[in-house]
This record gives sequence, structure tokens and C-alpha cells, in this order.
Amino acid sequence: MTEISADTDLLITLTADIVAAHVSHNSVALGDVSALIGSAHGALKGLAAPVAPVAEPLQPAVSIRASVKPDYIVCLEDGKKLKMLKRHLMTRYGMTPNDYRAKWGLPADYPMTAPNYAEERKALAVKIGLGRKPKGDAAPAPSKARGRKKVEAAPAE
Repeated sequence: MTEISADTDLLITLTADIVAAHVSHNSVALGDVSALIGSAHGALKGLAAPVAPVAEPLQPAVSIRASVKPDYIVCLEDGKKLKMLKRHLMTRYGMTPNDYRAKWGLPADYPMTAPNYAEERKALAVKIGLGRKPKGDAAPAPSKARGRKKVEAAPAE
């Protein structure tokens, strides 16, 4: 006998035993016996189904509050200290910053870069002039008037 038919036979036997015990001690209408058999069989079949493993609540490597330090950010997945978290998340876990924030319940303004490192990069950008408009005239003045040249009429004789 195969394992599936053995399980089915066991379910039928257990269902018959349960229904027989219930009917012998309680008065059941003849029309209700089939419903009783169906409900007992369904309950036993549900018990035989594999139970899905209960997901454990997420436990960060460090507390969320302690994950942001001035010189580094600690990854909640593995506890690694990093200056920039975005690339680490994508290469190691295949997560975007938004996925990471959603997984750990972080606010939308949670940093992905260490605060001191962000300030260094900002100072460097300002120093080399990024984000500024070039100095000089706002708009160059046109050198010549545009349009057609006026033609003078020849003098009439």
C-alpha cells in the first residue's frame, strides 16, 4: 500500500470511530449523520495537513536607535559598520533602501549614509562649485538687431 492510501484509510477509520462514538451516546437525526461524517472527516484532514512554520519576529543585529553613529551606520541585517548602506544592501541582500526601511519599520528619513561622511561629501561639492550657476552675465545682450535689412528705394527721376 502506498503512503497516500494508508493515510486515507487511517482518516476513514478515525472518522468512522468518532462518528460511531458520537452517535452511540447522542441522538442524531438520520439526515444529520452525513453532515456529521463530513465535518469529522474535514476536521481530521485539516489536522493532517502540514503546519506552516511560524515566522519569528525580526531581530535586528543592533537596536535601531544605536544603528546610526556619526562616523558609520550599522546594517540591521548583519551588524556590519558602513559609511554608505545602499550598495551593501543591494549587493548582499538584493534590497533597495525602501525595501530595507519597510522590512525594519524605519521612517522614510532614515539615513543610508553616515552623517559625518555626508557632510564631508557636501563640503567637497560646495568647494568645487557643484549646484551653483556660473558667474557672469545673466543673459548675453544680442549684438545685432535681428530681422530683415531695410532696403532704400531708388530715387525716381
